[in-house]
Amino acid sequence: MSGVPPVRFGYLGPAGTFTETALRSLPEAETAEVVPFVSVSCALDAVRSGDVDAALIPFENSVEGSVPASLDELATGEPVQITREVLLPVSFALLGRPGQKRDEVRSVATHPHAEAQCRRWLREVLPDAAVVLAPSTADAARSVAEGVYDASISAPIAAQQYGLEVLADDVHDSEGAVTRFVLVTRPGPPPPPTGSDRSTLVAFIGDDHPGALLEVLTEFAVRGVNLTRIESRPTGAGLGRYCFSVDCEGHVADARVGEALSALRRLCADVRFLGSYPRADGEVPSLRTGTAEADFREAASWLDRLRTGPV
Repeated sequence: MSGVPPVRFGYLGPAGTFTETALRSLPEAETAEVVPFVSVSCALDAVRSGDVDAALIPFENSVEGSVPASLDELATGEPVQITREVLLPVSFALLGRPGQKRDEVRSVATHPHAEAQCRRWLREVLPDAAVVLAPSTADAARSVAEGVYDASISAPIAAQQYGLEVLADDVHDSEGAVTRFVLVTRPGPPPPPTGSDRSTLVAFIGDDHPGALLEVLTEFAVRGVNLTRIESRPTGAGLGRYCFSVDCEGHVADARVGEALSALRRLCADVRFLGSYPRADGEVPSLRTGTAEADFREAASWLDRLRTGPV
C-alpha cells in the first residue's frame, strides 16, 4: 500500500467471517483497530466517509465466481481504489450448539456463496435439513448460538467466537477452493509496479451496438494485455444496459496497460479505474514480442523521429 498504513480497518462482518480471517493475515492489521460492518456497501461507505482508513471485502471465489455486491458497489457511488488483494483457502465447518447431534440437525444457516460450495455435501450428509441463507457465515453462526437454527456452515473460527461446537470439519464440495479479497481505500496514487501486478476497471459502453464488447477486448489484445476476469453487470439504467468489470495483468504505469486504458477512455462513455496493485499469487505475466516496455519506448522514439524529421 502507498502512503501511511491504515490504522482503522473495516471488513464484512460480524466477527468470525472469512473476511476477518483474511484481514488479520495482513501484517499492517496486527496493530490496527478492526471494525465489522453488516454489508459490503456499509464497509465501503465507511471508507468513503473516512470512518475507516481501508476496508477488506470479498471479491471472487474459485468455485462460485464473483461477489455481485462487491462488483456493483465498486462500480457506483463515490470512487474508491483497490490497493491490495488477499487470497484465502476456504474450507467450512458445520457448527452447532454444545450437545447438538449432527443427525438431529433440521435447519442449517449459511451465506449463499458457502451454500454453493457445500451444496452436494449438504444433500448427501443432511438431506432432510432446510438450508436458510444468511448475510454472512458468521451471522449464520450467531443465529445458531441464539437458538434460531440448529446448525450453520461457517468459518471454523466462528465456533470459538459464538460458543459453538464443530459437528463436522473440512466441509466442501471441491478441493482447493480459494476466495479473493480486495483492500479498498480512498483514491490516491497506486502502489508502485512490482512486475507482478493486477489492474481492475469498469468500462461503461456508450451505446449498444454490434461489436461493442469486441472493441473493448481488442484494445487489450493488440497490446498483449491478458485479462484475468471479465463479466457484465447491469447498470440499472434499463434492460440491456450493461457495464463490463475487468481484471487485467499489469500496472497502469506499464505502457501496454496505460495505452489500453487510454484507448478505452476514447471508446467508452466512461471508464472507472479501480486500481493497480500487487498480485497475491506473485505470478509474472508472459509478454509476447512487441509488448515489453522497451518495445513501446522504441516505437515512441521512432514516431518522434518521423514527426520532427531527420536531425
